[in-house]
Amino acid sequence: MTLPEMSGGEPIHLVVDSTGVKLYGEGEWKVRKHGCSKRRTWRKVHLGLDVKTGQIRAALMTHQHVDDAKALPGLLAQIPADEPIDTVGGDGAYDTKRCHKVIAGCGATPSIPPREGARPWSEGTPRASWRNEAINGIARDGRGEWKKHSGYHRRWLIENTMYRFKTLTGNCLAAHCIGSQATEVAIRVGIVYHMVTFARPQSVRIS
Repeated sequence: MTLPEMSGGEPIHLVVDSTGVKLYGEGEWKVRKHGCSKRRTWRKVHLGLDVKTGQIRAALMTHQHVDDAKALPGLLAQIPADEPIDTVGGDGAYDTKRCHKVIAGCGATPSIPPREGARPWSEGTPRASWRNEAINGIARDGRGEWKKHSGYHRRWLIENTMYRFKTLTGNCLAAHCIGSQATEVAIRVGIVYHMVTFARPQSVRIS
């Protein structure tokens, strides 16, 4: 999904996350008739948000079994090559070697907390030094203090955007085929994108 450029030429601080949306139709009818023992079908919506502008810069829909780490390369690929990415922030689901490698490939710094019980990586691993320092910092000062000093708290912006997405456009997809579902998600993302654009105040320096 291609979205307009809004960074103003400044490096982007991108925060990423995902949420699940249900498929409305026969599967839901079966759940209502036969109970929750029937497996529900979902799609996952992955979003990337520019912290500075508050705008969605990347969006991707996947099947429910695709985890966040596998979707990250697809999100980062949507940022134009001539737009520098300064930081990529996400929760512990993105604490994988694959994610750190793709973040390093963009020349960006991660803002991802190591998972509970994480062990240091060898120095040959992309961004190993940053991650190992994070592990040491958490062991020394605690996870809460590390999040405060690392800027991790900015993730609340993407969480708020996910809430808007589901509150404003609904928690279910009406389309039945995968292509139409992707189009529906793109339209919903566009709605949220433009609502934020129109509602965002324009500040002008006067002195």
